[in-house]
Amino acid sequence: MKFIKYILAGTLFGIIMTKSEAVSWYRIQEMFRFQSFHMYGIIGTAVVLGVIAVFLIKKFKAKDVAGNPIVFHDKDKAYIKYILGGTIFGLGWALTGACPGPMFVNLGSGYAGMAVVILGALLGTYLYGAMKSKLPH
Repeated sequence: MKFIKYILAGTLFGIIMTKSEAVSWYRIQEMFRFQSFHMYGIIGTAVVLGVIAVFLIKKFKAKDVAGNPIVFHDKDKAYIKYILGGTIFGLGWALTGACPGPMFVNLGSGYAGMAVVILGALLGTYLYGAMKSKLPH
């Protein structure tokens, strides 16, 4: 029962993503083809809410569930790794029609083929973790 809040949050996330059509492969393809503003509006709203949340966390010196202060660290100035990582992420998103959150929402909605996409994402994450020390950072 201590995990019920996470189950409820995940269920709410799934409902919102489904009702807003953010998990629709067609909507994602429209976005990558610059044919519709729909997904850009959703992503832009998420960015604005994220900025507000970070501002409030910093302003009120919020603490995590363990009581430790939440600290934000500056990113490295080596932009090439962000460009490469974003490109790889974007290619995967465009090819599969789903980013990490919608992958699970689609699986829960009955699209069994998303299980293959999730396994591929998990394999890629594992391989990155295994090779991280050998990669230039």
